[in-house]
Amino acid sequence: MNDDQLLRYSRHILLPQIGIEGQERIVGSHVLVIGAGGLGSPAALYLATAGVGTITIADADIVDLTNLQRQVLHVNASVGQPKVTSARDTLMRYNPEVRVAPLQERIDGARLEALVAQADVVLDCCDNFATRHAVNRACVQHGKPLVSGAAIRFDGQVSVFDMRDADAPCYHCLFPEGQDLEELRCAVTGVFAPLTGIIGTVQAAEALKLLTGIGATLHGRLLLLDALSMEWRSINVKKDAACAVCNGASMARASP
Repeated sequence: MNDDQLLRYSRHILLPQIGIEGQERIVGSHVLVIGAGGLGSPAALYLATAGVGTITIADADIVDLTNLQRQVLHVNASVGQPKVTSARDTLMRYNPEVRVAPLQERIDGARLEALVAQADVVLDCCDNFATRHAVNRACVQHGKPLVSGAAIRFDGQVSVFDMRDADAPCYHCLFPEGQDLEELRCAVTGVFAPLTGIIGTVQAAEALKLLTGIGATLHGRLLLLDALSMEWRSINVKKDAACAVCNGASMARASP
């Protein structure tokens, strides 16, 4: 790192768990963020200020006035712009050293597979089960750690699915695809603005821990927040031996 970087990231470098070596890992890393909304905004913001070298951020939507209540990457002047363009401009103002790759598209299929393969860590900050499961399948296929977050009304959740571990559960183990789950949208049910900031920031923290190899992540745990009572709960999550997504893939990765 150069002198400016040593100064910019000095408060990280002072932490013995991170130090210069850990910060160099952050600077040399690539994180894929799916969604530039309520969760993606604070997550990407802290990843950028922490010095993540490349942030690819994907979102097909444009900024709407209703987004500004919680999506802190966007401002009044951003209304009508693609969210990823607004996100890139904001992140670059915070840290011009970071490379931000904006993708205004709803990524899936081979495109999603390629993007996940290039990333060190993937953040699921989207708002629908179809995308969540597609991202999970790609992370399982390529053995990439996935940091998944969700926020609706006053309820938030976040977990880490570290697919580098053959015994790790995946998102499908916890929420099987095709299960009769109610899909709630902020546009219909509402969402408490600070909740998205709390969950998105936790996602950024987990991503940085994964990149540097420090601490204990939420791997194998689902962290739940009730923001009305400000109570946290932690639930252990185990691999489903019959999982149609990760069982076969993990066995294939483990074989010589």
